[in-house]
Amino acid sequence: MKIAVAQINCLVGDLDGNAAKILDAADRAREAGASLLLTPELGISGYSPEDLLLREGFYRNCDRALADLARRVRGITVVVGHPQMLGERRYNAASVLQDGRVAATYHKHELPNHTVFDEVRYFSPGSEPCVFELGGVRFGLNVCADVWEPGPAALARAAGAQVLLVMNASPYHMEKQKLRYQVVRERVMETGLAVVYGNLVGGQDELVFDGASFVMSRAGAVTHQAPGFCETLLLVELEGAVPLAGEIAPPLPLEASVYQALCLGVRDYVEKNAFPGVELGLSGGIDSALTLAVAVDALGPDRVHAVMMPSPYTAAISLEDARAMAGSLGVRYSEIPIQPVFEAFLAGLAGEFGGLPQDVTEENIQARIRGTLLMALSNKYRTIVLTTGNKSEMAVGYATLYGDMAGGFGVLKDVPKTMVYRLARYRNGINRVIPERVVTRAPSAELKAGQTDQDTLPPYEVLDAIMELYVEQDLCPEDIVAAGYGEGDVGRVVRMIDLNEYKRRQAPVGIRVTHRGFGKDRRYPITSKYRPRH
Repeated sequence: MKIAVAQINCLVGDLDGNAAKILDAADRAREAGASLLLTPELGISGYSPEDLLLREGFYRNCDRALADLARRVRGITVVVGHPQMLGERRYNAASVLQDGRVAATYHKHELPNHTVFDEVRYFSPGSEPCVFELGGVRFGLNVCADVWEPGPAALARAAGAQVLLVMNASPYHMEKQKLRYQVVRERVMETGLAVVYGNLVGGQDELVFDGASFVMSRAGAVTHQAPGFCETLLLVELEGAVPLAGEIAPPLPLEASVYQALCLGVRDYVEKNAFPGVELGLSGGIDSALTLAVAVDALGPDRVHAVMMPSPYTAAISLEDARAMAGSLGVRYSEIPIQPVFEAFLAGLAGEFGGLPQDVTEENIQARIRGTLLMALSNKYRTIVLTTGNKSEMAVGYATLYGDMAGGFGVLKDVPKTMVYRLARYRNGINRVIPERVVTRAPSAELKAGQTDQDTLPPYEVLDAIMELYVEQDLCPEDIVAAGYGEGDVGRVVRMIDLNEYKRRQAPVGIRVTHRGFGKDRRYPITSKYRPRH
């Protein structure tokens, strides 16, 4: 018996388009000899529809799309994810489509309510198992978080399941696949069931779903592994309830997986929101250089416009490197000097600022001029501005509201500065597109003479380590100090993180690649008197 897993890229709210994609996968699976197709969690609606799930009309439309799909499926059994409303209760459901009808429906038991998940807001939990027979094999259903706890898999086993089918919308973060293997292996060892794990692929706002669907035998061995970050149809042959060894895509190194996540996130955000292209400020620094490389790899050079906006503080090597990189990648490149506009701003403010020394105000004016120019280009060409700031800068507020934070999508928003350098070296290992000088020179905002980031920040290796412990692991300052970091550095970084919540709340949405990003993952009050002791 042969079964298939449709690792597909669904679009939230495109009910007809998602159903058509599932039908196409069913046709291809049937032609390949498969009797059964597993599709992703909430494949009809896309994941996650968020507060669309509070609208009764949305459920009616999903029901119609599901019924129409069921009528059109022939010659193969298809397991489809969809939201379902019964009376006053709403469910995250998986239905078995056979012979033109819905033959059975399962309701997700475990509703995650942590990190980026908020399913308790929308759904009621199910409590019953769902097992169906096909080709002499009894298949049980689980949905995503169900397999992270022992209960639902054990219920399926008790109901007679021999193979567990798990549909997922499991978003990417670094090292996520290792965690999935660990969790699924625990269920396999507990139940003795082989597991077919099918996952969604694609970008949805800040989330990236990496696919990487797999099959695990009753012995806990991975027998099939689909590639990550692309649509594919994974074919699995069963001998009875035993999956036979199949194709295993090699694992990606960490930098490669993060880079592919960024490319997929950019591509889908731009494509799914129908932008013709992107604008970005190319400064000659490492962050904008990496952002440009990602944008070109995601969209192609014809859809990317790089804009250098030099000031008197812009080093000649920054101009040289920006021109070189734009030329090597083949993007449209413009230079718009900001000195005349800057002088006009200073002249307009001269009456107010008379007798006051220059400070960060004048630095921020330069950043805001650049943001205004990029947004003007965005308006004129109907494109979207990609911001270039990284997670380290966003953490401590080393960014200017309405300046370098101005834009529609933050490519590196969840990428720590140390990882930015690793990704730049990874990308240059494929073929050199980022000038070596950009990677090796001291980072600088170039908003005043001789400026470097380390004038006001600890070394990025220190900053990133403290940020990870405080933001991602929720350690208190004294525990971070006990872990070996200087009390002065810890106090300074923690204070900057706490004081800059108001900036982060106004930042554009950006791609999540760490265990905890500045988005759905982390919700702190802006107005708060609490300061941790250190």
